[in-house]
Amino acid sequence: MTATEAYLQKGWLRFAAEESIRDWAAHAQRCAETATADPAHAKWLDCEGTWFIGVDALPNDPDGRLPSGPPLAGAALDFIRAHFGEIPALHRAQLSVIYPGYPRPRRGESDAAFGYRCKRDGAHVDGIKIYGTARRRRVEEPHAWVLGLPLNKTSKDAAPLVVWEGSHLIMREAFRQAFEGIALEDWAHVDITDIYTAARREVFETCKRVEVHANPGEAYLMHRLCLHGVAPWADGASATDGAGRMIAYFRPEMPNWQAHWLSDL
Repeated sequence: MTATEAYLQKGWLRFAAEESIRDWAAHAQRCAETATADPAHAKWLDCEGTWFIGVDALPNDPDGRLPSGPPLAGAALDFIRAHFGEIPALHRAQLSVIYPGYPRPRRGESDAAFGYRCKRDGAHVDGIKIYGTARRRRVEEPHAWVLGLPLNKTSKDAAPLVVWEGSHLIMREAFRQAFEGIALEDWAHVDITDIYTAARREVFETCKRVEVHANPGEAYLMHRLCLHGVAPWADGASATDGAGRMIAYFRPEMPNWQAHWLSDL
């Protein structure tokens, strides 16, 4: 099976360790340590101190390069260019740091929502947002792809990424049904709550749950419609230097998304 076939079938792809990514990750780890210690970023520390959410926390430029750091380059970036075209101007990377004890309740989180994170790893599709007092869902941040870059060494059970292989196929069909007959310009206003919930249930029943562990130098690319989450920090799990598990994520939004969001790639 080729890399492209694996990506289309499973919804995610791991890339072997490379020196270029390892160098970038080493520099990013130093930036991450600064970011997590910055009092201005205290708002991102949630779940009773066990999750630093870190949206836009790393100070990279639109090419992904960090101050005085090496360029962001490697097989994962080459794959993206080959299948999605030139990489757009990148946002400041999200810095996801999980600490021992995760999961714990988030601020303002209901018992049901916390239970879902505990039992189902908080499984979600990126870009699906809750709106209104009734807490309904619609597409608000449609991404082109999701690239994860581990920044430090951890044990395999230190709150790894979780993906449901093949879930992107089920989610795509569900969203196609939700948008059927709807003008493209109105997609962003469509309430997808019920069909999204039903599709997640089907994923849990039929798709393989896989914990994705990787170390600095490795990278993984995830399909934008892949259902994914974060596993608990297991008893006895560890990360280098006693830090949390650190991963940087790039997930650029997709322009003119209605024309491409439900495509195979």
